[in-house]
This record gives sequence, structure tokens and C-alpha cells, in this order.
Amino acid sequence: MSHFIVVGAGQAGASLVAKLRNDGFQGDITLIGSEAEIPYQRPPLSKAYLLGEMARERLHLRPESFYHDLKVTLRLGAPVDAIYAISKTVTVAGETLSYDKLAITTGSSPRVLPAAIGGQLRKVFRVRSLADVDAMAPHFRKDARLLIVGGGYIGLEAAAVAAKRGVDTTLIESADRILRRVAAPETSNYFRALHASHGVKIREGLGLERLLGTTEVTGAEFSNGTQEAFDFVIVGIGVTPGNLLAESAGLAIENGIKTDSTGQTSDPNIWAAGDCASLPYKGGRIRLESVPNAIDMAEVVARNMMGAQVEYVPKIWFWSDQYNVKLQIAGLNTGYDRVIVRQGETENSQSHWYYQNGTLLAVDAMNDPRAYMIGKRLIEAGRTPNPAAISDLSTNLKALLS
Repeated sequence: MSHFIVVGAGQAGASLVAKLRNDGFQGDITLIGSEAEIPYQRPPLSKAYLLGEMARERLHLRPESFYHDLKVTLRLGAPVDAIYAISKTVTVAGETLSYDKLAITTGSSPRVLPAAIGGQLRKVFRVRSLADVDAMAPHFRKDARLLIVGGGYIGLEAAAVAAKRGVDTTLIESADRILRRVAAPETSNYFRALHASHGVKIREGLGLERLLGTTEVTGAEFSNGTQEAFDFVIVGIGVTPGNLLAESAGLAIENGIKTDSTGQTSDPNIWAAGDCASLPYKGGRIRLESVPNAIDMAEVVARNMMGAQVEYVPKIWFWSDQYNVKLQIAGLNTGYDRVIVRQGETENSQSHWYYQNGTLLAVDAMNDPRAYMIGKRLIEAGRTPNPAAISDLSTNLKALLS
């Protein structure tokens, strides 16, 4: 009987094994995860869970009985040590397992500060795992002094939680503006103002020289030579794809594990899906760090491991929750040369429409689900509304779909 092994028990891995069974795979399935926890959602970690608004068990994607009922063997609490592509085996916790086909869904890992500048001090945290958030949660006390390093979405979400908990919060970004890598200045301006209104001190164009302290962090020295005292630090400076196992196994790597349009790697018996995988897209290659991509790509890979040969074409969307604002993003804004700002119908609602050479690329919608849904449908259909129509508030956006 065939044995499929899935390495990585996150959103992609859980989705992949469920799809295998739901589509009729009768062989053995083993899902291996380095964390002891059954597969769980990561986005709420820096939002509802950290705020104490979501119970631990609600994080779980499925109860443990779900995997038992599907006859999926869970091996949790120990990482895979190595993949041997030639012998089609993996080693985990001193045991060697054979596979017929293998999927790698190892996600991504947060970048850490070098130990030389204090990255290993106690009370320096990152936001990735349940254990990370459980460790930092007790420090979110009223008037505690928090430094957040990095002005991307993870840093901003952590800042929103901290501000709501009464923490004295400072966020630094070494670039000239927050969200520079992922959003237009208009979106940066929106969120800078939002955080300022909640008391978060955002300092752009300011780098971290080093963290202060001997065993635990007591403060920070910045690139302008100033020093400030802090009680704890959260580092949100981006992630790296989880491709070390794949690279050691001799698989092709290109900004993650290189896959073809079906999710197959350079080894015909190994597949990859989710944050760790790069895939062909519009003549280039992309790697997407999102829950929708993890689910959709994993489900296509499951079908292809069973021989379907279906191409994966991502429908790109993301979201972020900060205070009472829900940001929804459709499409990729890479290469944009024009942004149209459209005010929404309610206070604090707004959408930003990205164009390149007159073609609609992406939409950022803040508390404007109508603009998001219409923009998403237009982008997926390859249709571009006239920018003048978007900027005209008398335009009925829904009519653009007809």
C-alpha cells in the first residue's frame, strides 16, 4: 500500500492530508510536525489570541479525532531530521520512515536579531508559534514599556494589541515608512495615523543599533545614538521560507522550494505547498505568505500527488486586523505606478487601487468589504476599471462588474 508523508503540520499540511482522504486516497498518510500541538491557526496568534479573546482550543484547525477518523497518523513534537530523496526515506526522532510520495509544507520562520546585538536576551520575542505568544503574553501589562522592531503587518498587529492592553508602545522602522515593502505610501499614511490615534509611537527611518542588558533586555540603543529603557521587545523583521530540509535533500531552491505549476519540486516524488514554496506566476516566480495560498496550493498538490496534473493558479488575497479596522488586500501591487484613493461610505473606510500602465493590479480596502470584493473579482477576471470611475464617488462600484 502506498505511503504519503507530509512534513509540516501547519495550515498547508492539515489541508493537504484532508484533501487526500476526501478525494479518495486509500493509502497510508503520516503528518509530521515539529510542534507538539495539533495543527492550528497562526493569524489569530497576534490578534484575538494575544488579546485573550480566543481560547486555545479554538485555534485548532480540527480536533484530534478528525485525523483519527481519517486514518491520518500524527507524529508531533519532533522535527524531521533529514529527507533522503534517493532512498525515499525521512528520519525523525531516530526512526527512518519510507515514503512513496512526500509533500513539504514547512512554512516559514521569523528572522531573528543577531546575538551580537542582543537578539538572545530574555524578554526578546518573535511572533510565529503558539509557544512564542504564550511566552510574551504575561508581559502585556498596563504601562509596561514595549519596543517593536519592524513596521510590517506583524509588528503593527502586535502594536494594536499592546495599545489595547494599555502597554506603552514604541515601534521603530529602519525604512522611511512603515509597510514600505508591501504597500503604497497612502496605505502607510492610513495606518500611521490609526496607530498614532491609539497612542503608539511610530518612529520611521530609525534603526536598532543594539539591545541593552546582560541576561535580559532592559532597553535599546538606536541608530541615531539615543538610548531608551524598555521592559520587553517584539521583533517583526520578516520571515524566511522553511527550505533547509529541502535544500539538504538536494532539491532546487529559488526564494523557497522551487516548484512547477503543479507544486512538484525538482524531485518527481516530492511536492511542496504554502509559505515554503515558490511557484511560477505571470512569467516570473512568487512565494506567497498567506493562509488562502497555503490551503489552495495544498489542495491542488494533494490532487496532483494522486495523478491529477492540475495547474495551480493562485487567487491572491490577504488580510490584517488592527483595532477596529479590517484590512483586506486583493492582488499583488508589485510594479504599481499609480494609486487611486477612494473614500468609503463610513468613517475610517477607504480603498486604495493600484495600477500599472493603466492595468489594475491590486486593492487595499480598509473597513470597505464592498470595494474589496469588487476589486478582487475584477482582478481575478483580468478586468480593469477606468481610474477616473474609481476616484468618482458617484460611481456604483458594483456596476463595474457588469
